[in-house]
Amino acid sequence: MKKVLVALMVAGGVLGVANAAMAAGGPLEKYMQLGGVNLALVCLAAAVAVGVAACGCGIGMGTAAGNACTGVARNPEVSGKITVTMILGLALIESLTIYGLVIALILLYANPLLG
Repeated sequence: MKKVLVALMVAGGVLGVANAAMAAGGPLEKYMQLGGVNLALVCLAAAVAVGVAACGCGIGMGTAAGNACTGVARNPEVSGKITVTMILGLALIESLTIYGLVIALILLYANPLLG
C-alpha cells in the first residue's frame, strides 16, 4: 500500500511540474490545450496503455512458461510439441503488447485533436 501511495504521489508531482513548465509559454504552448484535453493527460494515457499491456502480457507469458515446464516435467516424451505450442502462444501474447505500443504512439503522434 505504501508503494502505491508513493507511486501516485510521484506521478502527481511529475504531472504538476510538467503543467507549470508548459504554462510559461513557448513553442509547445499551442499543443498544451488540445480542445480542452490536457497534453499531460494524453501522455499519461499513452503510458498507461503501454504499462497495462506489458504487465498483462508479462503475467500471461509467465503463466504459459510455467505451465509448459510443468507439462514437460510430467510427460517428457511430448516436450517438442509443448515447446512449439508454447513459442506460438508467446508470440501471440507478445503481439498484444505491440498493440498497446501502437495505441500509445497514435495518442502521442497522430492525435486527431491536434488539428
